Amino acid sequence: MKALILVGGFGTRLRPLTLSFPKPLVDFANKPMILHQIEALKATGVTEVVLAISYQPEVMLYFLKDFESKLGIKITCSQETEPLGTAGPLALARDILADKSGEPFFVLNSDVISEYPLKEMIAFHKSHGGEASMLVTKVDEPSKYGVVVTEESTGKVERYVEKPKIFVGNKINAGIYLLNPSVLDRIELKPTSIEKEIFPKIVSENQLYAMVLPGYWMDIGQPKDYITGLRLYLDSLRMKSPSKLASGAHIIGNVLVDESAKISDGCLIGPDVAIGPGCVIESGVRLSQCTIMREVRIKEHACISSSIIGWHSTVGRWARVENMTILGEDVHVCDEIYSNGGVVLPHKEIKASILKPEIIM
Repeated sequence: MKALILVGGFGTRLRPLTLSFPKPLVDFANKPMILHQIEALKATGVTEVVLAISYQPEVMLYFLKDFESKLGIKITCSQETEPLGTAGPLALARDILADKSGEPFFVLNSDVISEYPLKEMIAFHKSHGGEASMLVTKVDEPSKYGVVVTEESTGKVERYVEKPKIFVGNKINAGIYLLNPSVLDRIELKPTSIEKEIFPKIVSENQLYAMVLPGYWMDIGQPKDYITGLRLYLDSLRMKSPSKLASGAHIIGNVLVDESAKISDGCLIGPDVAIGPGCVIESGVRLSQCTIMREVRIKEHACISSSIIGWHSTVGRWARVENMTILGEDVHVCDEIYSNGGVVLPHKEIKASILKPEIIM
């Protein structure tokens, strides 16, 4: 089986982190976002993954070559010379996706994290015999998304409404599809939206079916949702693989710590924290609802909450970092500094407190 991951463009919503790495290579729960998806695809029997990408393909391939050999899966890039939307990339990769086997292929949005029930999705796809399957998830505020109205008993999609102005239902497109190769015949090589242009045609022919996603789902393409997504991911890890989570008197709730990180005495860590490889957490530090990326040093008695600390950064003694502060790569926060929602570009030294949310260039 094959799969295509819609990687897309510049990752502007996750800046300043995406100024250092393409968005799919930004760490989430101590590994690149896209690796969560590639591992799930490999476990389902996918043998080749195509990355539909318009930005820094050489950087992506350089990093993913390692994973290709470790996971035993072929990874290729399909580079867009112009943005092709969410369907155009399928036409561009047609020769790879439409092989002689006639097997369906997966399509995933790279920002989406879930428990990836891909084996169940294959069984669902075979059971209904339609041309296309999608995963849907139930949300409280559906107006920001594509809403899917289905026949309850079969999952057959009756209507697909992109960002509705009035309430039509609470099941939304979860950004994971399983498509027969015949879908490729519907797509021209030009900027095209699969949601607005291709799915409505398939719905009109009663060929699109939706399976409700079990477990959690989050689009982690912006900082607030990234932090929420980490909580959901760690909750799921607690249920499925609790041994992967840290434990001890200094741990509260769900905490993921890389084995190479060093944590000193007197710290209080959690809930919902990920600490990456090579990090040093000095004594008396308090961490909650945050991600500490690779090779970061948090100095004595610093307090960090609801924030993302980028690679190779330092947070000084008695500093307080909170309210969705995002530090880019190699940012150094001096001792006793307060950051209230500061968004700091890479390679900066912060010598004065950031009293209200602002971007530090």
